[in-house]
Amino acid sequence: MKHTITASVIVGVCIVLAGLSVCRGLHDISAKDRAVSVKGLATREVKADYAVWPLSFTISGNNLKGLYAREAELAKSLGEQLQAKGFTQEDIRHGKISVSDNWENYYGQRPLNQYTLTSSVVVSTANVDLVVANQDCVNEFASEGVIIHSYDWQLDYQFNGLTEIKPEMIQEATKNARVVAQKFADDAECSLGSIRHANQGQFSIESDQYQPWMKHIRVVTTIDYYLR
Repeated sequence: MKHTITASVIVGVCIVLAGLSVCRGLHDISAKDRAVSVKGLATREVKADYAVWPLSFTISGNNLKGLYAREAELAKSLGEQLQAKGFTQEDIRHGKISVSDNWENYYGQRPLNQYTLTSSVVVSTANVDLVVANQDCVNEFASEGVIIHSYDWQLDYQFNGLTEIKPEMIQEATKNARVVAQKFADDAECSLGSIRHANQGQFSIESDQYQPWMKHIRVVTTIDYYLR
């Protein structure tokens, strides 16, 4: 009988200890799972460092060989006018030529001119200021009665320096995220722990609505911090 009571006491103590161990383990798990997820924002406004500016024109006629010859003259004249504006010869290249046969498919009266040729001269330069200064002066480039077209949707202002500013922006976004997390921890009357998980986020570059050569860059980081 005495041995039975002793055994029961030992078993009971073991159960109590096991229960305390499980309880403590659950508390540790619960404390470990306490976390806050916050976002940090960093923005920059930068100027484009490269521009691609297509200038196009269209001519029509019935002599295809003559059209190509005239296109070459117009492209040369346009290139010379651009150089007179300050662009270098290296900035200027001949664009793509396309030809359509207006007599191939038509309805009603046959068109007066059989062929329509469209060509372009493309300015590709790091001299962004020069492009900005001349983008609204296309009417000055008219040559031999041919209208030169410059479409806003084709004018491409680019920013290629993202790699250089990425580390600084990520650091700023991370710092801003920690400020938010610390405020949350203070309000919750607990301590801010280490990072549990971090997502750098994607960088976005958007052109200004009114000054497309100005770029708005932003990145949003998402960081989970442990709370103690």
